[in-house]
Amino acid sequence: MAAGELNRWWRFGLPIVAPLVRVLFRRRVEGLEHIPLGGPAILVFNHVSTLDGPVLAIETSRRIRRETRFVVAAEFFERPFFGWILRRFHQIPIRRGEGDTDALEHALTALKDGLLVAIAPEGTVNPDPPDLLRIRSGIARIALPTGAPVVPVGIWGTNRRWPKAGIHWGRPLRPRLAIVYGAPILPVGAAEGDDLDAFVDRIHDRLEVQVREAMRLSGEPG
Repeated sequence: MAAGELNRWWRFGLPIVAPLVRVLFRRRVEGLEHIPLGGPAILVFNHVSTLDGPVLAIETSRRIRRETRFVVAAEFFERPFFGWILRRFHQIPIRRGEGDTDALEHALTALKDGLLVAIAPEGTVNPDPPDLLRIRSGIARIALPTGAPVVPVGIWGTNRRWPKAGIHWGRPLRPRLAIVYGAPILPVGAAEGDDLDAFVDRIHDRLEVQVREAMRLSGEPG
């Protein structure tokens, strides 16, 4: 199996969970051509719902047949069922707010192996979107040393079903889910000092554009 192709767990799980996304949402997806079909790359996405990671994993892998290593809060690995799933799908645990170098090393290794890595650089679900929270520097610390292209991804609609405040079962029964992949950002500079700060600012500005595009695609004014 080539690097990045779906392993047996992904091939088994996708046909089971993909229909659930269709049941929950009316999906709109744009910009898939921006994701490399091979080699290392990083997806950075805004975080408006607990559902963002699973939905993005399902829709990306289903459409381009590449598995994605998501950087996921370590506490989810401690839950019996979810932890088992995350480990089987080779996701990367990170201890939030602790400068987790192990997580960054795992992400760096995955990129050096030619894999697709995904991270929500806000670090937590945003309670008041669409304005972004502060972008954490971890994204620059894995992109700049590897030179992996960074694909900004705007997500909107998951927050209509499961926002920061908790699950919402009201209308609309099937909210529109929009995922918009943007043109890759090519890392330039050192992973420290002014270069690092400038790259983080670039990520913020481009991700902000993708969020507005996702809102537009979902039918909601940006």
